[in-house]
Amino acid sequence: MPQPKLFSVIDKAIYDYDMIQPGDKILIGASGGKDSTALVEYFSNRAKRPGADFTYTAMHVETDFEACTMSPRLRQLFAEWNVDLKNLFVNVVGRLKEGRKMNCYWCSTQRRTELLHYALEHGYTKLVLGHHLDDILETLLMNMLNKAELATMPPVFHYQKYPLTIIRPLCYADVEMIKEHAKNALYITTTCTCSYQDNSGRKDARSRLESLTQGSRDAKEKMFNALRNIQREYLP
Repeated sequence: MPQPKLFSVIDKAIYDYDMIQPGDKILIGASGGKDSTALVEYFSNRAKRPGADFTYTAMHVETDFEACTMSPRLRQLFAEWNVDLKNLFVNVVGRLKEGRKMNCYWCSTQRRTELLHYALEHGYTKLVLGHHLDDILETLLMNMLNKAELATMPPVFHYQKYPLTIIRPLCYADVEMIKEHAKNALYITTTCTCSYQDNSGRKDARSRLESLTQGSRDAKEKMFNALRNIQREYLP
């Protein structure tokens, strides 16, 4: 039986960017959403392939907000996939500095920091994050328009100070492909609905990306590939 289209796209990204090496110890950030759940399913399947020379663990970072807690059904699904799921609690609100307003950026930063610390403390070589093609292009637009920087989230990021690499195997997959996969796989995923959400910057970038590409996957791929085909002699 052929594997899902999404898994083939992930395979290509991992091959093109040489994301996995023999002996890798991999930690997957499992938020409970469709993106990270698709990655957990992918690695549970890839680990069964002949010659799979890596180990992996999924990590769910819980916060003060019940709305962001992974559902029991999803935990059951991970168990059916024989996934080793770890849990870690972070008091996001308690860490907020005096005078600062609670927001999604602060929450996500704290959760990612804990993932990083856990990975380093337990000898993981790779940290897998669920950012997909749309996330990468939206971040590109946000940096261009808000910071005057040509920068985004790279598919592979090697820390200079730590023996750890971040990989984003969904870098070739747009959000519609992931939604379709989740629908076909009957995922019951978690979406954060806490009262502190303020994603106006991200929502604006998403709208701008939609206007530029008309939702075309081909157009999004061309934007992504443009980042790897820089003609410096025609730039300021």
